[in-house]
Amino acid sequence: MKKTLIPLLVGMLWAGSLLAADPETLIVYCAAGLKKPVEAVAQQYRTETGTEVQLQYGGTGTLLANLRVAQKGDLFIAADDGTLADARKLGLTREVIPLARQHPVIAVAAGNPKGIKTLADLLRPDVRVALANPEAASVGRALKAALGTNYAALADHATVTKLTVMDLATDLKLGAVDAAVVWDSTVKVVPPLEAVEVPELSAHVDNASVAVLSFAAKPAAALRFARYLAAPEKGAGIFQRDGYTPVPGDKWAAKPELILYSGGVNRPAVESLLHEFAEREGADITTVFNGCGILCASMKAMAQTANPKFPDAYYACDLCFVPPVAKYFPEAVVLTETDIGLVVQKGNPHGIHALADLAQPNLRVGICNAQQSTLGFITRGLLRSVNVETNVRKNVVVEVPTADFLINQLRAGGLDAAIVYKVNAAPQSAHLDYLPLDHPGAKALQPFSVRADSPQHELATRLLDFLRSKQAHFQDAGFRWRDDKPIKSSDIKVPAWLIADDTGQ
Repeated sequence: MKKTLIPLLVGMLWAGSLLAADPETLIVYCAAGLKKPVEAVAQQYRTETGTEVQLQYGGTGTLLANLRVAQKGDLFIAADDGTLADARKLGLTREVIPLARQHPVIAVAAGNPKGIKTLADLLRPDVRVALANPEAASVGRALKAALGTNYAALADHATVTKLTVMDLATDLKLGAVDAAVVWDSTVKVVPPLEAVEVPELSAHVDNASVAVLSFAAKPAAALRFARYLAAPEKGAGIFQRDGYTPVPGDKWAAKPELILYSGGVNRPAVESLLHEFAEREGADITTVFNGCGILCASMKAMAQTANPKFPDAYYACDLCFVPPVAKYFPEAVVLTETDIGLVVQKGNPHGIHALADLAQPNLRVGICNAQQSTLGFITRGLLRSVNVETNVRKNVVVEVPTADFLINQLRAGGLDAAIVYKVNAAPQSAHLDYLPLDHPGAKALQPFSVRADSPQHELATRLLDFLRSKQAHFQDAGFRWRDDKPIKSSDIKVPAWLIADDTGQ
């Protein structure tokens, strides 16, 4: 009971003290073991930007317990992945940016006077051992996870248990104990301690990461400092200088720009989401909507130059237009899918029900261009697969890059029928009729990919995560939700019935 009440009481006092915080100040809760680099980065950030950063230190577990009560602040810097996973489950955090990798080691005094080489040596009667409380400090949690059932014996033998990793280092440095289990980074920032690496601990690698709190009053400002902490030329350099193994983030920019190429079918669903994401991140998003054939051709042309406007992310209309740019976008996540069908004037005056019906005399048909767009590419494949391409083409009066043009021409009375995505036709159900096609290939899967060498790779990845959290929004726009596991772009195979000699696929 006492163990539970203490963090709650501390949290209540803490919450009260934060109510008086300056509204322009970022409140950051930081694991004690990361104090040295974070304090240096915060001071540099204050000098460069004028933004005040108020730092609160403690054991990662203790901070998490306090945050559950306080429900105040902007950022949480934790020393391990498990605590952040717990924080996410509790609804306390949103975006997470890794800062450094670390693993537990046995720390000893200079020269290793007790000759400690293995975990078994820590159980010797002549060795005084200090451990971290796994409920309060990340390194204690990591040790418990790494040892499993063997943890209890070591915990029973421990001379003392501390609340933070820095408390362990201090006891060891003062000679109060002979050994302690700390992070490898702790040994580097507290000389003259030495690290004894043992395989049971070396294999347990954790990320020290910064997370935006779900109740942050200033999410854009919080994310700006989080990006600064991880930027290679800013915070990551300081982490490295202080002996940590940094996880470099995106190139630093106070207001980063993200360039997204997107197939036209995605526009109705993502346009408002992109605006929402940009506002939260304090970023600019330049979005180019077009047919995927045009987008791929543009990317291939830019790849031959030192063009800084190469897209950071690519949101295709279908998987078949990922292989042409697979070397730039090595992985894809299919978020949604939509059917492909026929759209006709209300009441279907020409009695159209199948692809073959598009060949009837005096019909005005609209399709998308096969070289310029995914829809056009699939349309050609569909027509060829049922042997009606030549006859239907006689009625084609317009070929365009994206289906929204076809919908507009149907509404204006310039077309009798067109082949479109179902999501294009759905908003016009009061004026036009959508007719499904009985063909297994009459659908498209929309994959999102992040460019491998993008200077805003983490920002683009967060955009993907943001979109993945918006299932209901996509479904409201008429898409079927998928959110598949990532696939290698090089493994994507275009179906044989879609491939034609003149596609360049």
